[in-house]
Amino acid sequence: MKYYVESYGCTMNYGEGRRLSRDMASLGYSEASSAEDADIVILNTCTVVETTEKKMLARISELKKMRKEIIVTGCMAKVQPKRVEIRLPDSIVLPPSDYHMFAREVEARFGIAGPPVPVRGTTDAILPIAQGCLGNCSYCITKFARGKLQSYPADSLVADFNSFIDSGSKEVLVTAQDTACYGFDTNTDLPALLRSMLQKDGEYRVRIGMMNPNHLKRIADDLISVMDDERVYRFLHIPVQSGSNDVLRNMRRGYRAEDFMELVDRLRSAIPEISIATDIITGFPGETDEDHEKTKQLVRDLHADTLNITRFSSRPGTDAAVMEQLHGRILKERSTELTELKNEVEYEVNKRLIGQRFRSLATEVGKEGTIVRTPYYRPVVIREDIPLGTFVDIEVTDCRSTYLFGKQL
Repeated sequence: MKYYVESYGCTMNYGEGRRLSRDMASLGYSEASSAEDADIVILNTCTVVETTEKKMLARISELKKMRKEIIVTGCMAKVQPKRVEIRLPDSIVLPPSDYHMFAREVEARFGIAGPPVPVRGTTDAILPIAQGCLGNCSYCITKFARGKLQSYPADSLVADFNSFIDSGSKEVLVTAQDTACYGFDTNTDLPALLRSMLQKDGEYRVRIGMMNPNHLKRIADDLISVMDDERVYRFLHIPVQSGSNDVLRNMRRGYRAEDFMELVDRLRSAIPEISIATDIITGFPGETDEDHEKTKQLVRDLHADTLNITRFSSRPGTDAAVMEQLHGRILKERSTELTELKNEVEYEVNKRLIGQRFRSLATEVGKEGTIVRTPYYRPVVIREDIPLGTFVDIEVTDCRSTYLFGKQL
């Protein structure tokens, strides 16, 4: 029998999907190239916004029509199991907290297919380092799915990291719901973990995952020190979500807009060329025109390298779901304004990089060529076939708002 893992959502979900794939291989199952070619489909779900939830339910219906054996994992398996079970009454529905039982559940239902199947190494690896978070955001359904922070043991994480590098991985994405608060529950922290990982010899890159400002602030100095190592991307993803303190308070984010900007200034002072990515939720309940203008001004002042804009989506069971909602027309208008501003700012940021040269890593194949990542995690399209996992010297020659073009030197 063949299996296929179909993951959606965040980087951590994709990392856990790869873990489930390794579990299937350990039971002797071979990986199919697509869901259509598989006997068993592991649907690793996301439900962060309503549109994604609807997509998951539609995909369940499609797979059911194809008469596939379906195992549902991910966030929907925890926070909306009834919606899944109504459609798949006889299927395995396993939340993230029960992944340690996954192989046992599969063996009980489908048996062992044969001797373990070797798992080929990948040029990139994803390493989830914790489950849950310390936040209490009023709009977040992921908190219900993942629970409170549970950091994984550092020794096992370092062992996994070393195994990835030994098997040929050249890029490791270290990730969690809030990577910055790793170890706050176990008397350690993220910089200590990263230092242990970086004892591994070799030419590779480590990308640090999303981290909330209030927790990053606690470890900022030590993290800056760790990022002196050229094997760590000078890149941080720090969601601000709004430029209005009133909105941030209603979101229960735990910081003010000026706290966020001070943190960014601190990082840029220590690492002048650091890439900053951030997120904005537009149209949060109660957001006024003045709040929206404050967010636009923050976008102008920040000059983020990457800005992700999401329209507010009410999620069942959250406090924000019972707040007075804004009209969809307002969300659309504000999203359009912010997107236009984002494109302007990102283009200006990218234009400054034209002519610069970087030692870069080939990480994926894009529509226009090979995508390489600079030491600052900026994507550069090279119109050549470069083997993934290869380090090359490149020069940036042109740009768009969301990516760069370059040539190999």
